[in-house]
Amino acid sequence: MALFFIALLAGFLTVLSPCVLPLLPIIVGGSITGERSVWRALTVTISLGVSVFVFTILLKVLTIFIQVPAWFWTDFSAVLIGVVGLSMLFPKLWDMLPFAARLNAESSKTMNEGFAKKSFWGDVLVGGALGPVFSSCSPTYFIVLATVLPASLAAGVADILAYIVGLCVSLLVVSFVGQKILDGLGVASDPNGLFKKIFGILFILVGIAIATGFDKVLEAPLYKIFDETTIEQGLLQNKAGMSASSTASGLGLTPITASTTQTGTNIKVTPLLAATLAKKSALYPQAPEFVTPDGYLNPNGQPISLAGYKGKNVVLVDFWTYSCINCQRTLPYLNSWYAKYKDQGLVIIGVSTPEFAFEHVQSNVAAAMKQLGIMYPVILDNEYKTWNAYKNQFWPHEYLVDIDGYVVHDHIGEGGYAETEMAIQAALAERATRLRMSTEGIKQSVTNVKADDIGAVQSPETYFGSDRNQYLGNGTKGQAGPQTFMLPVTAPSANTLYLGGPWSIEAEDAVTQGPSSVKYVYSANDFYIVASGDSAISVEVLQDGVSLTATNAGADVDPSTSTATIQANRLYKLVHNSVPGVHTIELKISGPGFHAYTLDFG
Repeated sequence: MALFFIALLAGFLTVLSPCVLPLLPIIVGGSITGERSVWRALTVTISLGVSVFVFTILLKVLTIFIQVPAWFWTDFSAVLIGVVGLSMLFPKLWDMLPFAARLNAESSKTMNEGFAKKSFWGDVLVGGALGPVFSSCSPTYFIVLATVLPASLAAGVADILAYIVGLCVSLLVVSFVGQKILDGLGVASDPNGLFKKIFGILFILVGIAIATGFDKVLEAPLYKIFDETTIEQGLLQNKAGMSASSTASGLGLTPITASTTQTGTNIKVTPLLAATLAKKSALYPQAPEFVTPDGYLNPNGQPISLAGYKGKNVVLVDFWTYSCINCQRTLPYLNSWYAKYKDQGLVIIGVSTPEFAFEHVQSNVAAAMKQLGIMYPVILDNEYKTWNAYKNQFWPHEYLVDIDGYVVHDHIGEGGYAETEMAIQAALAERATRLRMSTEGIKQSVTNVKADDIGAVQSPETYFGSDRNQYLGNGTKGQAGPQTFMLPVTAPSANTLYLGGPWSIEAEDAVTQGPSSVKYVYSANDFYIVASGDSAISVEVLQDGVSLTATNAGADVDPSTSTATIQANRLYKLVHNSVPGVHTIELKISGPGFHAYTLDFG
């Protein structure tokens, strides 16, 4: 009986949840416009309550028997909310829908007229669309879903209904208060006016936010102000006691025994932990396992698996490749995080997925790790099997995997370092709490590495090989084989690759057949090239027609001669300007055997 009353209170509290607050305008907006405001509020709210109940039963049945993923319901809600928003902007949209056409039958004329005015059925749709979203905001709800329903259908249904009653009553209060305010302002008097269209746009934006997960970004600051889950967990723990056995007995539940746990021994999974895991499963994907890596670069060379860290560590998985300048610029942060948090339970694993053939070679990756100062382990993903398992498309891309194996944060490309580090701290704090360890040393100030001004880069990555040389300005794009090029006599176009002399164009790279040259007009601070040589090849670097000096020579250029020696397969840093600008680069290559893969900028 105790859980019944806690569920009722949880329903009241859910209206204050950070994951519900951004949606409250939808409740108000769905129940205004027209003379039926009171009935609209009741219809929207009751429909939402029915939707929560139906969703709960469907979720439990379908995930057990048909394995329908929880995210399906979130996307389904997002689509319905978007459709409602579009109908507010374009009322004739309903006439285009098949079921609306059927409602035009004479026998259903009255119902159809009401539907077209967004009265009864429109209100039902608004409330029904929000049910799955409102169901994911309460730990008490997930306790009932994960533990009570499987044990007792009657008790589970009673507790869910109590939660729904509390939720609906609080939403009705919010709706009536919102209507009073709007009525007082007189802004909603025209049911077909501008105000209704504004709410239509709001519905569409909310639908997009739910579908893309951006609503979670909006919720994050609100959790710092108020988190109703803390109150609910306090009520549950005060009633049931702090130990696993007393928690279960106090709620009239049988604890679930886990065979694999954080400490390597069997523990009791309390209803609170079961609720946490159920909530995570609705919000986050499970991190895929590493798929048959082609090699392991760590101190002992032993195989690495995510399963080996589950229940023990927080893991940051970094997809990278060593010739990628964007990847290299993230390394100071990754190295800093590893040094700061490895003793607090953080593991970083680099997944080296090659872009070019030379990056398949384990010794090349190992040499790059040493040069770049990477201390954490790296696995080789030469066949893109792990890359595909994660459905990844970018270098670099970080995935933060929590103690339960869920991807709780991910970031594409450079930037977002403070947000990623705070996500690491939060995941480590959860780990420490679960393992009953100290949180000292976790809440450190975020790493502050001087970052390059990426916004100054106005030139695209430019490839030499026939597979991707779309920026080639002379010669034939996409054509492989020997070609002799002539540099333009007029001013070259910006962001266009010009070759001079004899080259053999291969799929991935272009190879000099004798003394050759490259000319390129770029806009950025820095100029890089991914290249190699069959032997040590001398390359003279000219910027704007003059030799480089100590003030603008890149790390791989001798400023006394303005030359770079190219041999190893890697990225070479040729120019470093103090401020961004537009410059013309010319590379004079001494002889044959120079392999050029790509130009990059910073």
